[in-house]
Amino acid sequence: MLPEADVARIGELCAERVPDHARNEVRVELEEGRQAVTIVECRPPWREDYGPEWTRMPIARLRYVGSTRLWTLYYHRHTGRWERYPLLSATRRIDELLDEIDRDPICIFWG
Repeated sequence: MLPEADVARIGELCAERVPDHARNEVRVELEEGRQAVTIVECRPPWREDYGPEWTRMPIARLRYVGSTRLWTLYYHRHTGRWERYPLLSATRRIDELLDEIDRDPICIFWG
């Protein structure tokens, strides 16, 4: 089970990422799983033939191991696979990982 306070903190990062006036053009949301939280960027439909649904592009995944209480950061490759983020080790401090995602020093999350 994921720690509620940590998931809430991830949700705060998502909410802070896009200013209110731009949310009809882009949103950042989280998808919560059993052992991971995925941050996704959402965009409105831009072609009629794609349908009315917003597109969802994965940005980062934070995996949690309950037995060690450690979070590990992953990035989404162009191949569709997830790879462990190379600059940080697993940590119990979710804010370390969220700060890294926000700063994106090697342009791997936000481009």
